Amino acid sequence: MKIDIGISQKDREAIADGLAHLLADTYTLYLKTHNFHWNVKGPMFQTLHTMFEGQYTELATAVDDIAERIRTLGFPAPGTYKAFAELSSIKEEEGVPAAEDMIRRLVEGHETCARTAREAFPACEKASDEPSADLLTQRMQEHEKTAWMLRSLLEK
Repeated sequence: MKIDIGISQKDREAIADGLAHLLADTYTLYLKTHNFHWNVKGPMFQTLHTMFEGQYTELATAVDDIAERIRTLGFPAPGTYKAFAELSSIKEEEGVPAAEDMIRRLVEGHETCARTAREAFPACEKASDEPSADLLTQRMQEHEKTAWMLRSLLEK
């Protein structure tokens, strides 16, 4: 059945493409954060283990919200490691970094997600797609705040 929500097919496709990149970045960051939760060690173990759990839980919810918005716009949401690897600006982690390096890499990941969301925003504005714009705004706010909190752990 044809979608008639007041946004053209072309505009919906552009928005869905931006959201697909954000979905891939978010999922990759989710996986990295979960990996770090499992493998963190050292004097900051308890703090980071608990913090990372809260962060990957929030990211898991975000992944679902982003994918559902893509579907609402009428496009399939990417959902494989291969698709995510092709779309994501965040690289998978190799090995197990030290705790402070985990923090640095998660800061970079959250900043990347904020930039990806920001890059998708103009297509939403052009099409007057307030629901997608709102989702992107929420994601930028969450990623920027989380990056700040993680950076704060590195200050001496």
